[in-house]
Amino acid sequence: MSDLRPFERNLPMALLRAREAVMARFRPILRDHGLTEQQWRIIRALEGEDDLDISTLAERTLLLMPSLTRIVTGMEEAELVRRVTDTQDARRRRVRLSRRGQATFRAVAPLSEAAYAEIEAGLPGGQIATLYDLLDALEPESES
Repeated sequence: MSDLRPFERNLPMALLRAREAVMARFRPILRDHGLTEQQWRIIRALEGEDDLDISTLAERTLLLMPSLTRIVTGMEEAELVRRVTDTQDARRRRVRLSRRGQATFRAVAPLSEAAYAEIEAGLPGGQIATLYDLLDALEPESES
């Protein structure tokens, strides 16, 4: 008999199940707009920013650099993003949303917020804030 906790109480698995339950609300929205989860993460990270360097974008989207570079290239071909030269260092490139990327954000954002409202409605009052706080507490740099 193992000293490990029961498989059903395995935290990584519980977090994966929760992620899948949440993403099940968002995937149809993204699919209807021709987006992958990673592309939407990039659009969300860039929205409201003039542009971001690729390292910052990787950190914000939790995407590995090789994957991010490949995805951004595809998004650039689809005219969702543009790469621009860094004004401080002409050797560096930054990424920004194109007009089409901004329009895509405006089309998807209200649907995304509606999905969030459904998720929150399924939790007893105020527990979404507690859930965010608990998840934040798991991060190494958390102040808690």
